[in-house]
Amino acid sequence: MLDKLNDFTQSHGAMRPGKGIITGVIALSLGILCLLGVIAFHFPQYLTTPQLRKSYDVDVIRTILFVALVVAGGLSLVNIIFNRSRWLSSAAFLLVVSATMLGGHKVPVQDFADGTPYIGLDWFILDLLGSALIFIFIEKLFALRRDQPIFRPEWQTDFHHFIVNHMVVGFVLLATNLMVHKFFGWAASDGLRGWVQGLNFWVALFLIVLVADLVQYWTHRAYHEVPTLWRLHAVHHSVKSMDWMAGSRQHILELLITRTLVLAPIYVLGFSKEVIDAYIVIVGFQAVFNHANVSVRLGPLRYILVTPNFHHWHHSQDKEALDRNYAAHFAFIDYAFGTAVKSTKLWPEQYGVLGDYVPNGFMKQLKFPFTWKG
Repeated sequence: MLDKLNDFTQSHGAMRPGKGIITGVIALSLGILCLLGVIAFHFPQYLTTPQLRKSYDVDVIRTILFVALVVAGGLSLVNIIFNRSRWLSSAAFLLVVSATMLGGHKVPVQDFADGTPYIGLDWFILDLLGSALIFIFIEKLFALRRDQPIFRPEWQTDFHHFIVNHMVVGFVLLATNLMVHKFFGWAASDGLRGWVQGLNFWVALFLIVLVADLVQYWTHRAYHEVPTLWRLHAVHHSVKSMDWMAGSRQHILELLITRTLVLAPIYVLGFSKEVIDAYIVIVGFQAVFNHANVSVRLGPLRYILVTPNFHHWHHSQDKEALDRNYAAHFAFIDYAFGTAVKSTKLWPEQYGVLGDYVPNGFMKQLKFPFTWKG
């Protein structure tokens, strides 16, 4: 069974219906997330994100965990009974049993110490579950490339990036906060902050997105135009298939640099928590949606807002698209600075780095910026 699972996770391609593969994958995925969720309940001080702990309702999380256990257990049992991909469903059922034996959704949470070192296991579980449910559905409904399977080539590399970048969320938050306060703390002004916090919510939201995107634009442009920085950013551009997980392929050092530079003006200007929370939702959605395999252009609005079409061109190998379309939220920034793609084609033909010199695999890509001499 382990050999079959290993071969399966290293493969790619469409899942054939009627063989129990699709339901088996769903059961296995839910089983893994349920087991991780139960473990997080046992060790919340080390495996959960303090910022998230203050936001979500534990009873709701327990309900989600219970439903996921029931669905995973039910799907796997049906497949086992009808002899459909038994090896896959048996593995899923074992995970459900293990999670249940460890306490399932009823694990008691006692008082625990705050301020301990942690990894963002809860953030990884919630984001993966939410993103998969939302964006796989959207991609199937509005697919750009209908023949592209969910498990397309190199999905494993992007999934490894997804795991690591979520697990180290605590380190990223700590590091970026330290750097922002150290290098930009001098610029904070009580008067300016007071004025910003007094703005109407929608005005402040537009301002925070605009300010962040202007910083993002020039930072992003620097990644393309400065050879040393391109070595980091080339990892992100090495993805050859665009989908909801493609945006996860990002070098951890680039993640730290970009977040620090984007958070700096947000900190200096002193936006309210409500505005920052709304901005985080917008950033999170656009970061995934604009990489997704969806045929969305938004008509004339595409000249104002960044759409999947706009960002797909940024990832293109087509010569007219090289070093273009840098903005993350507002497309008019690229039009204003003359860096918007001009093409008679609706969509690009091919994605990835021109020359295809970035290796595949998480560890190889982690080392790539420091070993590439081209």
